[in-house]
Amino acid sequence: MLLTKRNKSSVGLDIGANSIKLVKLDWTKSGYSVGAMAIRELPNEAIIADEVRDREAVIFNIQSLIDQVDPKIKNVVVSISGYGVITDKFTIDKKSGSEAEQAILFEAEQRSPFDVEDVTMHHHVIRADEETKKQEILLVAARNEFLNSFIDLILDSGLHPVVVDVDAFATLNAYANNYDIDPERSTALVNIGYDVTNVLYLHEGYYHSTRDISVGTREIYNAIQKEFRLNTELATKAIKGEMKDSIDQDMLKATVIAATEELVSGMELAFSYFKTQAKVDKVDWMVLCGGGALCPYLPEFLQSKLNIPLEIMNPLRNIDYDPEMFQYLEPEKIAPLLTVPIGLAMRKTR
Repeated sequence: MLLTKRNKSSVGLDIGANSIKLVKLDWTKSGYSVGAMAIRELPNEAIIADEVRDREAVIFNIQSLIDQVDPKIKNVVVSISGYGVITDKFTIDKKSGSEAEQAILFEAEQRSPFDVEDVTMHHHVIRADEETKKQEILLVAARNEFLNSFIDLILDSGLHPVVVDVDAFATLNAYANNYDIDPERSTALVNIGYDVTNVLYLHEGYYHSTRDISVGTREIYNAIQKEFRLNTELATKAIKGEMKDSIDQDMLKATVIAATEELVSGMELAFSYFKTQAKVDKVDWMVLCGGGALCPYLPEFLQSKLNIPLEIMNPLRNIDYDPEMFQYLEPEKIAPLLTVPIGLAMRKTR
């Protein structure tokens, strides 16, 4: 096995509705290298729309994944998304210290649909304008009930969450570390999950906004199972492109397209909202990641339907790894699925 040097490392753990993904990154002088990587699928209804329905099954699979990779792993970087998370952006006068904190708290109280005492908040300065003495602030708030339940799940799995991030920002982190952000074009980073699709917009080279769409690839899985009368295992193989000789590909394409109607409608609405807010005529570029990026016929259909140039994200683009480390996994083929855990593992932790 290669990559055996003892480097400082971080572990990104992505708990999705369909599967759990883990990536351990070693930090080297030249950048990042993969120290470990693993995926474990969950029972079909263990998690639905960010709600843990079968807690014991999720904990069992997290522990099994850790045992498979490295039982010594304790500290992990994790992420949340969905109804329990709120993101907002606003502009305030440039301040520092307690004055800045008070101004941000005031804005949060005006904007949050929840009582500020019921949420955990964090903010980040996106950019500051020295001429106008203004600064753009990104505010992220998570409902305490939602956040604490998730943290308890991690703790009960025998792990310690050193950072709790947001899926969309982990996607941005992976993108920013692997690609140059073009300030001349508006870019949408689209993470298509099993139940939720996260969309993050970059405008003029900076973060602009995020939007969660409450639909993912679950509908596609269900449609394939119904149309071809397949069990869950065979439907998974079909959607991974492993049954090309067993099922009619034209029918598969038609099934995928029919099952994508709600996703397309959600994306059209999200893109329309962004164009209004950013005062632009179009989204110039779309980058797909997550399980949906690997779904047969889906990327091509989205590109033609939305009429936006598209590419599939490769979060391993600037990361060293030894393919022989991963046995049955083929990192170059499943890379988009690893975007969130890679972005999480890139977070600097203390």
